[in-house]
Amino acid sequence: MTAAPDPDTATSLPIGSDADLAWVRHQVRRFAAELGFGLVQQTKLVTAASELARNTLIHGGGGEARITPLTDTPTRGLRLCFIDTGPGIRDVELATTDGYTTGGGLGLGLSGARRLVDEFSIDTTPGEGTVVTLVAWVTGAPAPRPGSG
Repeated sequence: MTAAPDPDTATSLPIGSDADLAWVRHQVRRFAAELGFGLVQQTKLVTAASELARNTLIHGGGGEARITPLTDTPTRGLRLCFIDTGPGIRDVELATTDGYTTGGGLGLGLSGARRLVDEFSIDTTPGEGTVVTLVAWVTGAPAPRPGSG
C-alpha cells in the first residue's frame, strides 16, 4: 500500500523539452541514491522515469514530473507521477501491451516501465490528459543515518 504524498515534500519538475528530460533523470537518480536505493534499483527507476517523461513530452505535449520521497512508512520508497493535459490514452490495456507503439519505437515504454517498479497505475481521460504514477520501494539496503543525506 502506498503512503499518501506530503505536498511539502514533493518536487515538481517541468517537462517541456529534451533538456527537461535529462533534468528529470538526474533528479530521480539523486532522490533514489539519497533514499538508499542500490545501483540496480536506481538504474531501473531512472529508466522507467526516462520512458515516462519522454511519453509526457511527446504524446502528452509536455507536463510535469512530481517526485515524492516516501519516508513515513516502514520501508522507504519513491513515488513518481508524470502528469500531462494531452489527448489521454484511449485504450490503456492496448497501450500497456509489449510491442504496441504509436511513435515508431519498440513499444516497451509503458509496459517496460511497469515491469521496472513495484507499483504502477495510469489515470487517463481521453481529451483531458494522463497521470502515470509509479512507486518503488528500497530493498536490501540499510536505512540512511540521520544527517547523512
